[in-house]
Amino acid sequence: MRILVVCGAGASSTFVAQRLRRAASAAGLDWVVAAGTEFTVATASTDLVLVGPHLADRVDAMRTSTDAPVVVLPGDIFTDQDGIRTLSIAQATISESPSTAKGTS
Repeated sequence: MRILVVCGAGASSTFVAQRLRRAASAAGLDWVVAAGTEFTVATASTDLVLVGPHLADRVDAMRTSTDAPVVVLPGDIFTDQDGIRTLSIAQATISESPSTAKGTS
């Protein structure tokens, strides 16, 4: 599973991506999690895009530039210090989108 976490400048998404990567690894998942900006979405090879809440107004444009599911994270996602809540959101999205389930083990 390849996940892209997107924010405005790539700074806050880096923290979310690191936490998600650790939580996925602890859960035994071989996920590649990267951080980027909204402009990264169109060129990234990804199975899931998680978008910072401050970019919710731009999510439609991101959805048109990728075949991967694009999910806006909740406003308090930056308080998810251990990444478990973000992991839960990603797993729920994956289970709702069977075509993205490749590489989740």
